[in-house]
Amino acid sequence: MSEQIKSIVEQLNKEPFKKNFNLITFDSLEPMQLLQVLNDVLAEIDPKQSIDIREEMPDQTAKRMFGLLGMMKYKPPGNNTDTSSFRQGLVTGSKPVIHPILYWLLQRTNELKKRAYLARFLMKLEVPGEFLQDDVVADTYHQYGELVEGFKTLHKECEHLRSSGFSTAEIRRDISAMEEEKDQLVKRVERLKKRVETVSNNQRMLDLARQLRVEKERELSLAQQKQEQKNQLFLAEQRLQRSQLQLKDLRQAAADAKPESLMKRLEEEIKFNTYMGTDKLPKELESKTNAMQYLQKVVMEPAMGHAELGELEDKIREINIMINQLIEKRMMRNDPMDDKLSLFRQQASIIARKKEAKAEELQEAREEMASMDKVLTEKSSRVRDLDGNEVVQGDEVKRLVNKLRGKNVIFKKKRQVLTDLKREYGILQRTEEILKQRHETMQQQLQSLEVKQGISGYSDTQEELERVSAIKSELDEMKGRTLDDMSEMVKKLNSVIAEKKSALAPVIKELRPLRQNCQELTQEYEEKKAQYDSCAAGLESNRSKLEQEVRGLREENAQEESRYHLINCMKQVIEMQMQRASDEMKAYVSADPQERRKAVREQYTRNILEQENLGKKLREQQKAVRESHGPNMKQMTMWRDFQQLMECKKQCYLKAQNQVSIGQVIQEGGEDRLVL
Repeated sequence: MSEQIKSIVEQLNKEPFKKNFNLITFDSLEPMQLLQVLNDVLAEIDPKQSIDIREEMPDQTAKRMFGLLGMMKYKPPGNNTDTSSFRQGLVTGSKPVIHPILYWLLQRTNELKKRAYLARFLMKLEVPGEFLQDDVVADTYHQYGELVEGFKTLHKECEHLRSSGFSTAEIRRDISAMEEEKDQLVKRVERLKKRVETVSNNQRMLDLARQLRVEKERELSLAQQKQEQKNQLFLAEQRLQRSQLQLKDLRQAAADAKPESLMKRLEEEIKFNTYMGTDKLPKELESKTNAMQYLQKVVMEPAMGHAELGELEDKIREINIMINQLIEKRMMRNDPMDDKLSLFRQQASIIARKKEAKAEELQEAREEMASMDKVLTEKSSRVRDLDGNEVVQGDEVKRLVNKLRGKNVIFKKKRQVLTDLKREYGILQRTEEILKQRHETMQQQLQSLEVKQGISGYSDTQEELERVSAIKSELDEMKGRTLDDMSEMVKKLNSVIAEKKSALAPVIKELRPLRQNCQELTQEYEEKKAQYDSCAAGLESNRSKLEQEVRGLREENAQEESRYHLINCMKQVIEMQMQRASDEMKAYVSADPQERRKAVREQYTRNILEQENLGKKLREQQKAVRESHGPNMKQMTMWRDFQQLMECKKQCYLKAQNQVSIGQVIQEGGEDRLVL
């Protein structure tokens, strides 16, 4: 109770009350004065309560205060549920009733101001049902309810704007800056209009400029649409590439994989996805959600100053000290069994951390592999666009290398043959030239003989006929060869088709049961997957419910622990106060004068007597000073005049010493005579 009264006195001595109370004066207040103090505090919360209670009836005062306290949702402390006794204590100004009310009001003044302000507009008037039968009254009451709801929404928006950090001064500055810019723009537009008015066909030019602006805006919108379509096309191409890669992987897996390996791979993927979906991802999601909620809470709170930040840092420091103390107590209180269990807990936590690290490494490796596949598809698409061929990979590269090695050997042999042929070609070319020269000489001799015999041109005609016949024979042979080649090609194709059919027949027979087995396994996999999904959903819902229950129980436990510690501290404080009170009573009642001198009351009594004696002495000194003030002031003025006179004589003496001596000064009988 003493702490409560001390807090009340401190709050009343601050702004805006300035009561200048101390514990003794506040405790010695009369009931009417205590009620006036309570009314002043209520008037600070609600200005309508600012009245003098001496001009009001006690019942009206109690009714008014009782209604205001009910509107503020005040609950009397303890088991004081009897409203009549509470009203009676409020009317009589009882201290056990008034002090808790003052303490409660002064601890939350700002909150109660806001509540009183809102109650003025949100407390609906109770209208009897028979009056609401009237249409006018019903419409008015309905409009009244709509206005109340509108006030609620507007007040929420106002509070949100206040807490969002916007400043009205900044908004006003922005508005004034925008108005100045608007004025400048208006002036520029007027100047441009004056310039344009002097130009011929200005209206047509303005229309063209307007059309140009419209077309530019349209061009910008079309460019934006084009960019969006390009982005969509790029995303579609990426999806297509991913689908092609997945299809290729699936084909490779189906081509060179066995059902056992496929099932093993699927089981590994299921285990990994189960771990990611049940352990890792929910924890990450919970941490991200908590961080987001914390950040939202920080954003919603108003801006803090240096003083509030300092208080928060002090609280954090105190809580850290308490945590360290609790950890030390727990370490001192631990038994050997807990130590053994702690080893297993540490090993389990180390294994869990390793598991999480490996899962993260696997996830990063998968993401890196996906990015590399993406880069590979982009590179292959670029190469395909450049030369139109597919990029070889893996075993195809090895086969190509072996093929190139064989072709390199063949190339070397062919190159040797080619050099021999070139050498032979040179020899044959030289032989051809020699034969051509001989042929030309023979032709000249033949032509000279034909001229001598009179049959010139016979040899040319004979050669032409032979050439034509040779061409005809070559054409006939070519046609025959073409028909033979076509028949042989048809035979070869038929034989190849028959061979392929005969080779594929056993493979097709083996593939049919495998297809049926694959369909059965796929169906079984779908059923198991559906069962797994349903089971996982049920377990997830149960887990979420259990987590909510555990969270609620932990919060309740924390509240009960804090309440226990608070009650324990209050108990210790009350015990100390009771101990001090009992010691005071023992010292006061004791017959020993030494013990009685130790009592606080005796100490205060001695202090009061000493202060009263000191006050008497000071008053006597004040009286003596007042009586001797006039003569002392007169003596002081006389002494000041005497000091000035002596100073003047000193100055005259110094001047006389400095002047030239024109005679002799003789001093006799208190007189000064100058003898020239």
